[in-house]
Amino acid sequence: MNSSPALAYANAFFHTQNSGNRGADVLAIQHLLAHHGQATALTSTFDSGTVTKVKAFQTAKGLGSDGIVGPATWGALVPTIQQGSSASNAVKALQVQLNAKRNLSLPVDGVFSAAVTTAVRNFQSHAGIGVDGIVGPVSWRNLVWHYDYPSFANMCDQDPDSNGTANWGTAAAIGQLEKAVADFATTGQGKVPLGDIGFEHGGDIPGHASHEVGLDVDLWPIRTDNAQCTAGRITWQSSTYDRAATRTLVQQIKAAAPGHIVVVWFNDPTLISEGLTQQLSNHDNHLHVRYCERIHPNSLYDC
Repeated sequence: MNSSPALAYANAFFHTQNSGNRGADVLAIQHLLAHHGQATALTSTFDSGTVTKVKAFQTAKGLGSDGIVGPATWGALVPTIQQGSSASNAVKALQVQLNAKRNLSLPVDGVFSAAVTTAVRNFQSHAGIGVDGIVGPVSWRNLVWHYDYPSFANMCDQDPDSNGTANWGTAAAIGQLEKAVADFATTGQGKVPLGDIGFEHGGDIPGHASHEVGLDVDLWPIRTDNAQCTAGRITWQSSTYDRAATRTLVQQIKAAAPGHIVVVWFNDPTLISEGLTQQLSNHDNHLHVRYCERIHPNSLYDC
C-alpha cells in the first residue's frame, strides 16, 4: 500500500454522512452518538435509527436538526481523548477509524491503551500533524478524511494502468462497494474485478483524471464463464459478456448506496435503455461508479 506522508491532504475535512451511507465513518458516528447518550444499533449503516439519534443529538447541541452529520455535527461529536480516557465509546470510534484508515487490528474495546497511543502517534506522524498521542479536533478531522482500503473477500484486484494499489476511497465509498459485491457474491457468479479507485491521499492518478477524491470506482463487467478475474478483460460486445449478471451487479451497487450515486457509466445500450447506466467514451470495457456525499467541496460529488 502507498504509505507516503499525508501532507498531501493539508485541507482535510470531515466527510459528510447521512441516510444511505455505510462504512467505518458511519460506525464511528454510531459509537460517538453512544458517547453522548444517544446509543443506536452498531450497524455501520446510516439507517433510520441513526437518523433519529443524530437529530436528537443536534437538538441537544443547538444545531440544525436535519439528521445529516456535516462538519458542525462532526465537530460537536468528537471529544478530545488520550491514554487513560474513560470515554469508552469515543475510544471505540477512534479504534474503528484507526483500523479502517491504517489497516490495523486493534481490539474495539474502548480502552485507550499504550497500543492505541502508539497507533495515534504513528498516524499523526503520517498525517504531518502534531505528534502527541492526544486525539483532538485536528486528529479526528484527519482520520475521518483519510481514505479506506477495501476487503478483497468478494473482489479481485486488477491494475490495468499499472497504478499499483490505487484502491483507496472514502470510507463510505468503500463500505457501499463492499456491501454491493458481498450481495453479488451470493449469486455464485464469481468475484467482481476492481480496477482503480484512487491513491491513499487522493491526488493525480495517471490515466484517471477523475479518480482523485476517493469517490470514483472502476469495475469490470461479468463474464458468462464467471472467469472475469482470471480470463481477461472484455467489453459489452464480447461473446463472453454476461449482461444479466452485470445488470444484477449494477442493481446491487445502486441498492447498497441509496441516494449516494451520481452515475454509473457503462456503454451497454441495453443497460442504458433500462436507465441503469449512462454512455461515456472509453467505457465499453468497464463500469465507472461515481459515489457522492451530501455536501462536498467539489460540486461534481454533491448528492
